[in-house]
Amino acid sequence: MNHEKLSKRLERVAIHIQKGSILADIGSDHAYLPCYAVNNGLCDHAIAGEVVEGPYQSARRQVAITGLEGKIEVRKGDGLEVLNPDEATCITICGMGGTLISSILESGKGKLGKAERLILQPNVGAANVRSWLIDNGWELSGEEVLEEDGKIYEILIAEKGDPLRPYRANMQTGLMFGPYLMAQFSDTFIKKWQLEKKHLERIIEQLDESGRSGLETKRNELKSQVSVIEEVLRG
Repeated sequence: MNHEKLSKRLERVAIHIQKGSILADIGSDHAYLPCYAVNNGLCDHAIAGEVVEGPYQSARRQVAITGLEGKIEVRKGDGLEVLNPDEATCITICGMGGTLISSILESGKGKLGKAERLILQPNVGAANVRSWLIDNGWELSGEEVLEEDGKIYEILIAEKGDPLRPYRANMQTGLMFGPYLMAQFSDTFIKKWQLEKKHLERIIEQLDESGRSGLETKRNELKSQVSVIEEVLRG
C-alpha cells in the first residue's frame, strides 16, 4: 500500500470523500489516504493528524516525497485537537476501535462546526459509533462491510440530519448490525455475523465447562445475543 494504491479498505473510505472538501484524516499513520485524496482530486486540501511521533514523522516524509506540502499539512496532536474550529469539512477516522473513535469525536465536538461528513471505519465496536452519532445529531447516510486479508471491516458515513431516520424499524437491532448493512444483506455481512455467532457459542461452551457458579446471567446474555444474530441471519 502507498499513496498511489491504497488498501481495499481505504479505497472504499476514499470513495466517500466529497469533491472540493477540506479533509482531516485523524490517526493518519503514513498519510497515504490524504495524499491519495489530493492526488486524485477528491479534496482540495487535507490535514493529516497523528499523535504518535513515529507515524507523525512518516506522514511528514510521505507528504514531502509526493510534493504535496502546499496542499497537505501534517499536525501532531491527540484526535481532533489538531484542528482549528470550523476548519475541516470532511473527517475520516479509520483503523481504531469504535470506543476510541467515539471518544475522539466526543472530545473534539467543538471542532466539528463546519464538518459536513464523517467517514468512520471502526475495526470493532461499530455499535458504539452509531450510538454516538445518534446522540450528537449525525444521521447515518450509508454503510459498507468488506473483507480484506481475512478481516472484516465496517465503514460508516454520516452527515448532519435526522439521526433516527435510518432506525425506524428497530433501534437496538439497527445499532448492533447496521440498518443499511442489514438491508444489503451481503455475503460479507452474513459471514461476519456467522463468525460472531460461533465466537459467542464457544464462550458459552467454555462457561458451561468451567463449572463455576454465578455465571448464569452472563450465559443468558450471550444466548440472547446468539438468538438475535440467528433471527437477523434468517433475513
